[in-house]
Amino acid sequence: MEANDTSTKQGKRTPLLDDQLCFALYSTGLAMNKVYRKLLRKLDLTYPQYLVMLVLWEKDEQTVSEIGARLFLDSATLTPLLKRLEAAGLVSRTRSAADERQVVVALSPAGRALEQEAAAIHDGVLCATTCEPSDLAALKRQLDMLRGKLADHP
Repeated sequence: MEANDTSTKQGKRTPLLDDQLCFALYSTGLAMNKVYRKLLRKLDLTYPQYLVMLVLWEKDEQTVSEIGARLFLDSATLTPLLKRLEAAGLVSRTRSAADERQVVVALSPAGRALEQEAAAIHDGVLCATTCEPSDLAALKRQLDMLRGKLADHP
């Protein structure tokens, strides 16, 4: 068998890169992040920081674990993000009075005010896709369903 032959002993071939769902998702994610990076530059936020802010704009004063659950991130990943947002004056982090093991994250006045500027981000992304909103909504539902199935997989 030659080194570049992708056949197995059973005669099956490894699917080509462009036929891989994982690559389609990965490369689309890269392209989407590039769009967000450009739009978020005006707000001086990274994409993960923007996601944290979205969660807090929906509901202020959440624990790190609540934010992590919404974003599918662990506290080791979130903590540095939250520290940078706090250093930027957008959030505050305090120990919970009910349970000192938990840290509560709250929007600062500057963080609340940033929501008005961030409102244009969604429209910018929608414009960049050149897709119909209904098509994007259907795609999002499919991706949510796929994520759920993968999360439930043993």
